[in-house]
Amino acid sequence: MRRPANRYDSFTIILHWLMAALILGLVLLGFVMTRPSIDPTLQFALFQWHKSFGMLALLLAIVRLLHSLMLVRVKPVEGMSRLEHLAAAAMHHVLLALAVVIPLAGWMIASVSPLEIPTFAFNLVVIPHLPVPKSDSAEAFWAMIHALLAYSALALVFLHSGAALYHHYRRRDDVLVRMLGGRRQAAKSAVREWRS
Repeated sequence: MRRPANRYDSFTIILHWLMAALILGLVLLGFVMTRPSIDPTLQFALFQWHKSFGMLALLLAIVRLLHSLMLVRVKPVEGMSRLEHLAAAAMHHVLLALAVVIPLAGWMIASVSPLEIPTFAFNLVVIPHLPVPKSDSAEAFWAMIHALLAYSALALVFLHSGAALYHHYRRRDDVLVRMLGGRRQAAKSAVREWRS
């Protein structure tokens, strides 16, 4: 059952930072591998790595989504208004949705491509294509959607990070600290008790 909590559990924290690293890495890799001047052999290898880590990101996003639906419900930080809480919740939901949709769009690119290049996930297993019609126009469409969603997610990640840093350095509350596994307010209370 879902349970209220004052902080995130270790599993959620690990998933959060792992997914953040994957998203940033995939955007960077996607930018590098699509440069016109790149060597074709290197480009093919980078595409395979991008697809491999993209599938891993999709798997982790689904796990994170199921975990949040079943278990995690963290109480708002003290001092946050209802509007701030709703904005934070909306940001989390949008980022989580994008974490699922972006890899699916990437999977669609590989699936609709007339080239039918297999996806060798970490050179361990071949990921089958989705059962969809193949065409150059569909590939171009899904490539555009994939890129648009990826760069939108990157912008939201920067906004999300900026908000966390604002809460940490300006508001001096637990928003960032509890995603790092600690509690700033608890430490402040302990110091106050020790001084008194």
